[in-house]
Amino acid sequence: MLKLSPLGERRWQNFKANKRGFYSLWIFLVLLVFSLLADVIANDKPLIVSYDGGLYFPTIEKYPETTFGGEFLTEADYRDAFVAQKIKEKGWAVWPLIPYSYNTINYNLSVPAPSPPSVDNWLGTDDQGRDVFARLIHGFRISVLFGLTLTFFSSIVGIAAGAIQGYFGGMLDLVMQRFIEIWSGMPTLFLLIIMSSLVQPNFWWLLTLLLLFSWMHLVGVVRAEFLRARNFDYVKAARALGATNLTIMARHMLPNALVATITYLPFILNGAITTLTALDFLGFGLPPGSPSLGELLNQGKNNLQAPWLGITAFIVLSLLLSLLIFIGEAVRDGFDPRKNKVGA
Repeated sequence: MLKLSPLGERRWQNFKANKRGFYSLWIFLVLLVFSLLADVIANDKPLIVSYDGGLYFPTIEKYPETTFGGEFLTEADYRDAFVAQKIKEKGWAVWPLIPYSYNTINYNLSVPAPSPPSVDNWLGTDDQGRDVFARLIHGFRISVLFGLTLTFFSSIVGIAAGAIQGYFGGMLDLVMQRFIEIWSGMPTLFLLIIMSSLVQPNFWWLLTLLLLFSWMHLVGVVRAEFLRARNFDYVKAARALGATNLTIMARHMLPNALVATITYLPFILNGAITTLTALDFLGFGLPPGSPSLGELLNQGKNNLQAPWLGITAFIVLSLLLSLLIFIGEAVRDGFDPRKNKVGA
């Protein structure tokens, strides 16, 4: 079992003392794991197929229709009645909990799309007949992974920039501060709209473009910590002993600066998810057809006669953002140096 230092134990106890944030962390982790298993939970292919004495795993490997007694060499359509009957004759299939993927169209709807929630489609379908629950799980995964990736890389760049500014100071600090002031004033949304008219946006394209502007969130905090600590005795002693600037920054000063920056990470993650949702809602985010919370919100706006679309997206998005805010508050309490005792 991992053994924490006394300081780490105190921070963990202070974090747990914030019950709302502590339980929010567990709920968020459960939802994250659930979404990471989206291909197992919601898929239009069986998890396991037993046919003529052999076992097949369609979610992992593609099989032609001829494998199951069909006529074509193309990949088998397991929802097709002919293929399903062939499998049933000589074996069996285990389907996911939700037998639809995010792009699977249900052609057997009893009412026109968007159809209301039913036994077949638990949260109904969108205006193209796609299962809302399947798109919700996949969209949740994309939103969280996008936010985590953007937060990770923007934090690295922001911490590095703030550390260089605060440690060296002088003209370098002045020039970088003026650059950040100019760069932060750039109209990010307008640039995204302009670029979307030139290039087809995708996950990595959006991540790169947003990274150009999101790295500035932590610069001020890290810069202030390095400016404060660069004249401390332990830094002067390390410099006198011949330690390099990189060693002093990474080993002696950065751990203290991270205490202040870690508390900001859940809020940066929150902002990254909100930005992606807003871009998808406006139509400048992920490629058309991609599952996303913003696209589901947009469908709710365009289909007021189908309230389950907007309500579902609102509940999931508000729950996700609220959980991240509560976690951020608990992390802030955990790293608060004034809380020397749990509950203080």
